[in-house]
Amino acid sequence: MMFKSLMVAGCLAGLTSTPVAALAVEETPMSIAGGTFVNVEKAKEQFDKGALFVDARVAGEYAEKHVKGAANVVFKEKYAKVSKLDPGDSFDLAKLPADKNKPMVFYCNGSPCWKGYKGADAAIKAGYKQIYWFRDGLPAWSAKSYPTE
Repeated sequence: MMFKSLMVAGCLAGLTSTPVAALAVEETPMSIAGGTFVNVEKAKEQFDKGALFVDARVAGEYAEKHVKGAANVVFKEKYAKVSKLDPGDSFDLAKLPADKNKPMVFYCNGSPCWKGYKGADAAIKAGYKQIYWFRDGLPAWSAKSYPTE
């Protein structure tokens, strides 16, 4: 019996020695500096006005389903689901319109997906003026049965 107790204690100790940071997932914020946070209804208003939707997810996710007419501009990140950036992260700004006043709505898979936020932030830093960040992303859009392809 003592042996079983020691084995259980050893297993539990092993579980608690796992670094907590490795398991952490950060929720995305409810705002974006230099841009506008939008909920699903405001995102739809932008859609109806002709804003370009930018899907920052990987190509396979985009191919499966995306907001109708959205451009797939992947934010390639080293650290997923956290705000941390890495010098190796990349986002191809050349795939965005040349017109820095074109309204664009950035999204991904909802919080805690950071790709849409990081892509929107990169666009803002590149001088784009009408950037909307749709935090709840494709899950909220799909839940409303808004146009997808």
